[in-house]
Amino acid sequence: MKIALVTDAWQPQVNGVVTTLVELVRELQEAGHEVVVIQPGQFRTRPCPGYAGIDLALFPGRALARMLDAAQADAIHIATEGPLGWAARRYCLRRQQPFTSAFHTKFPEILNAALGVPLTWGYALFRHFHRPSQAVMVPTSGVLAMLQQRGFQRLKEWTHGVDTRLFALAEAPVAYPPLGALARPVSLFVGRVSYEKNIDAFLDLDVPGSKVVCGVGPLETGLREHYPNVHWLGVLPRHELARVYAAADVFVFPSRSETFGLVMLEAMACGVPVAAYPVDGPLQVVGESGAGALREDLREAWGAALRIRRSEARARAMEFGWKRAADLFLSFLTVQIPEPASPRRRGRSRADEDGAALPVVKMSALSRKRHSVVE
Repeated sequence: MKIALVTDAWQPQVNGVVTTLVELVRELQEAGHEVVVIQPGQFRTRPCPGYAGIDLALFPGRALARMLDAAQADAIHIATEGPLGWAARRYCLRRQQPFTSAFHTKFPEILNAALGVPLTWGYALFRHFHRPSQAVMVPTSGVLAMLQQRGFQRLKEWTHGVDTRLFALAEAPVAYPPLGALARPVSLFVGRVSYEKNIDAFLDLDVPGSKVVCGVGPLETGLREHYPNVHWLGVLPRHELARVYAAADVFVFPSRSETFGLVMLEAMACGVPVAAYPVDGPLQVVGESGAGALREDLREAWGAALRIRRSEARARAMEFGWKRAADLFLSFLTVQIPEPASPRRRGRSRADEDGAALPVVKMSALSRKRHSVVE
């Protein structure tokens, strides 16, 4: 099958959505499918206001239409609700082509926290965006139920996975030399240093030992100044991130607005138990598996997580694989049945007519540029 994947989130952006899509594409290609990725790097861009590190395509409509015409894909999937997502949605509606979409991030909460946009407004906009989609893929049952209550339709639960070879089990916490000798226990946060992550709840946590933050974002500069005793690592290559996970005693996940929380899976794969609130994301990823502790009192969760054996965290992570995620993705796609070519156009592809050469992402090249996940 030939699949066109349209996304506003792609490398060199560093976040969980990018990691999910990169791994999905790799798995699909290994299964013999052709995936055409249309992403911001193929357009003129500008930085997203108030959200450093994310570039958005400028007026991509015409160029994107040429790319989709040239792709002649069997199925179109719109992964995000940014400028490329809206342009692809418009393209499909004008041509009466079916498409699927995904709800990866609670952007209405981000807009509310960053700009004060009422949640009802944000969800009304996103409901409008996804309404024509043949299947709206969501990462957990909790997010599915929440969106159902807000009037979204044709929702499909689509789980994610983790690379358990890269993020290997460390039977006991190991030292990470760039940080030197840290006082134990080591509490770790990995993620975007941004409004929706509730990172202050971690930084203000009154617990012994050391705190380490791996990630960047719009709040980073101010928080670095306010919390000078925290060890700030910025963004690391993924193989280095695995070493940081292995050095931690407990992974603290303070967010209350996640759709999934891929970093929790990565930590658990390395044997690091999770301390988090009992909310969407942690409830589905950790739940009652014994891989972490979910409490309304985050300090209490931290203490309980420290008593969990690392092998239990690893065991839970092993239940999540990318092959299952890719199989589910394929099952939700809507395949476009092509119309017979007219005599005048027979023998000429749309790519020939438009002069558009569509780049197909080479995952072998991407694998050399794998960055850390920062949700």
